Amino acid sequence: MSALEMPAKTHGVGVFLELRKRLQSGLLIVGKDVARSPADVVVTGGESSLHIRTPRGELSLTLPAGVTLEQGSCIPTPAGESCGEELHFRLRISVTRSSDEEASDSVMETLRAKETYCFYCQGCMTRLLEDRVFKRVLPLPNGNWNAIVDDWCCHPDPFANRKLLPRAEDCLLGDTFLLVAKDDSCEQTVSEEVSPVGSEDSQDPKKPCRRVALISCKSCSSVLGEAVAPETLKLYVTQVVVEPAVGDRKTETSLNRSLFVERTIAARLLGLSSSMSTFHFSVQTPDGKAFLLLWLLNSDSITVSVPETSVGGERSISSPALHSPSPRAARALKLLYTTCSHTGVEQRDIVTSWEVNAIGHPVVLPLKVCEELLQVIDDSNATLPASMRCMRSYEYNLIPSPAVFR
Repeated sequence: MSALEMPAKTHGVGVFLELRKRLQSGLLIVGKDVARSPADVVVTGGESSLHIRTPRGELSLTLPAGVTLEQGSCIPTPAGESCGEELHFRLRISVTRSSDEEASDSVMETLRAKETYCFYCQGCMTRLLEDRVFKRVLPLPNGNWNAIVDDWCCHPDPFANRKLLPRAEDCLLGDTFLLVAKDDSCEQTVSEEVSPVGSEDSQDPKKPCRRVALISCKSCSSVLGEAVAPETLKLYVTQVVVEPAVGDRKTETSLNRSLFVERTIAARLLGLSSSMSTFHFSVQTPDGKAFLLLWLLNSDSITVSVPETSVGGERSISSPALHSPSPRAARALKLLYTTCSHTGVEQRDIVTSWEVNAIGHPVVLPLKVCEELLQVIDDSNATLPASMRCMRSYEYNLIPSPAVFR
């Protein structure tokens, strides 16, 4: 797909920086609306900062602590097909301390046994359950476990038609959801409605429409998950906020929805890739229909993108803009993606290849969340330089990872 076929929401990128911590190298892209030739760009480094001087003025970028530019290492490099719009530079960095010390804010990583937790609706921050102290916090088998159960057993499947359900004081962790037991407060906080999952006019007659009991927040009507058994709730991690119960601390107001989805999914992709050494993901709806294919390239990128309109410009000494914070580089996951509904021939070939060869670990999310995730990724793609928005038949993306550098 060419850059001309990207969404219309794309805008001119003035300065874009991507640093690779493990490779200790980086790519700097400067739009030709900011500087016409490499000679117009001077790059110097400070302590955890990068300074870029162009005819528009000087731009300072804040880098993570311990990341610095190797002075004199920034050199021009060919921009390929984008040479008419962009200037490209390669540079070297030094990393004096590990930036993996950042703690993850993923629910899956922080839940512990014998600690007290509060469960809130992410949409309105209404408390959904009474405070819980779990005796056991256990991971569930991955989404494909029942497909390979024959390899485990020498006799008929002992798990056939049986669900893995939590006991009263258990919390079971799936890839994208939690299984917990209901409590008395559920009568006042959540509602239950039976709804079809999947298309009733599906072209596959062997795959009839399945009906599930959807669980919604009574305060804001947001769908939280499913009632997989009369006394068991399946709560998607994109729909709830789980926090330790600390004294009388009041909960913070609801985090921006797009940011919450972005951080939560990034945390799950990073966790799954680390624990299972898998880098291909098939984002699916609960009926098993693939919605989005993701290919995680790396998780050590440090990026910042500054729009062309925010680079330089007319500023006086008394201008408040002089005292505004410098753009801050942050950790991001680099990935390629394509939608399964894309009508392009090359994209359809990719989707078919993934399906036939069973490529992609399933990441199951409600349809609305799949749509929200795609919007978040498309918006992120639109902030990239034109040369980085697509690669072959995939579109390219950088989404902030859960551990953001401070």
